[in-house]
Amino acid sequence: MSLFDYKVSDLHELIHKKEVTVSDLVEESYKQIGKVEDKVKAFLTLDEERARAAAKSQDEKLNAGDSRGLLFGMPTGVKDNIVTQGLRTTCASKILENFDPIYDATVVKKLQQAETITIGKLNMDEFAMGSSNENSHYQKTRNPWNLERVPGGSSGGSAASVASGEVLFSLGSDTGGSIRQPASFCGVVGMKPTYGRVSRFGLVAFASSLDQIGPITRTVEDNAYLLQAISGLDPMDSTSANVDVPNFAASLTGDIKGLKIAVPKEYLGEGVTEAVRKSVMDSLKTLEGLGAVWEEVSLPHSKYALAAYYLLSSSEASANLARFDGVRYGYRTQEAESLIELYKKTRAEGFGDEVKRRIMLGTFALSSGYYDAYYKKAQQVRTLIKKDFEDVFEKYDVIVGPTTPTPAFKIGEKIDDPLTMYINDILTIPVNLAGVPGISIPCGFDAGLPLGLQIIGKHFDEATIYRVAHAFEQATDFHKQKPEL
Repeated sequence: MSLFDYKVSDLHELIHKKEVTVSDLVEESYKQIGKVEDKVKAFLTLDEERARAAAKSQDEKLNAGDSRGLLFGMPTGVKDNIVTQGLRTTCASKILENFDPIYDATVVKKLQQAETITIGKLNMDEFAMGSSNENSHYQKTRNPWNLERVPGGSSGGSAASVASGEVLFSLGSDTGGSIRQPASFCGVVGMKPTYGRVSRFGLVAFASSLDQIGPITRTVEDNAYLLQAISGLDPMDSTSANVDVPNFAASLTGDIKGLKIAVPKEYLGEGVTEAVRKSVMDSLKTLEGLGAVWEEVSLPHSKYALAAYYLLSSSEASANLARFDGVRYGYRTQEAESLIELYKKTRAEGFGDEVKRRIMLGTFALSSGYYDAYYKKAQQVRTLIKKDFEDVFEKYDVIVGPTTPTPAFKIGEKIDDPLTMYINDILTIPVNLAGVPGISIPCGFDAGLPLGLQIIGKHFDEATIYRVAHAFEQATDFHKQKPEL
């Protein structure tokens, strides 16, 4: 049995009883990485020297009787679009291949305050643009459940590293489903918090009004502890919300009697496989057995979410990625003879196809003569989608449906068809457009591949989502199953 088969709270107890050291946990992480990393390819950069030094220092503190918090000494992975001082941050792009940040993201500082240990930086789709991890400039991460399948994206490395037991938990970012979709594909727990719950300072921006950092873990309880650690107001982030951070773990009571669940008919419609539909219906029966009630509802504007999302996110990306010009930092072409040529060639050589595609789409949507027809219209649709959620939440506590319409697909199967790839995020995108929180938890298998149940809550009501997710998890054993690598 691996040490990472224990929950955070159990490991905390073992450390304080001195049955396990922090160095043991760090060695367990690097040992597993040594065993499976050549198959999974979840990490882009490892931080072994600093991690081992930090573990030794923490063991000394513990021996001196210095009592510590719950996440003390826990090995974690960080998605490679979250900046880490002195540890390379590439966003899986050639254009940032030599970028060593001079400061830490707020979430990284919060993890340091909680005294977790960063094992390394995790692979992703370039600049978080993608649903399969195939858009990374450096390598393709593979799904630990089936190495011929994608782990999902863009936080595929974050989900695969947890599923394969390389780290206890990881941080990802979610712009249109990039935490929940890979969590579903890899059979782990992934939470996209309410927009503004977690600081975005130090997250390399893709679409600033949609991006949100969140935790990926093996259990709901661990997820609640990790979100607790990284949440809160940050003066460095103007979109950070000044709302209280509740004790999320206190909501894990297992009691959901009388809870009202809405099931959108649009989330079980065309494109959703029979196996996924059945796993959701079986999950609803489990929740019913625990005392909850559910009814079918409609989120009528969901069908426009995909189009609105790709216009808005690409528009924001075209503005955010303008800073990568070969002048201040990152990759610079050696072939330019003028400033304009420097810009053009640096970006042509430094960005991948998917990033270029979205920059062009976004620039077009924001251009004179098209702004009102595309960007403005997409913002109006976004308002209608948000209103749909508000209307449902007047009567119901949570919304439940599948996280993805299918299980993980094969590597190479959809990469040449961008539209088919985009459709993969159809069930997760509305949550980002509305800014509400959502979680994916394991709820079944199809031919040995994990399936995810998505639970969506009201703004800043992650506690209710955790309560439902934890009650379901305790009544099932999907989270206990592990891939055989």
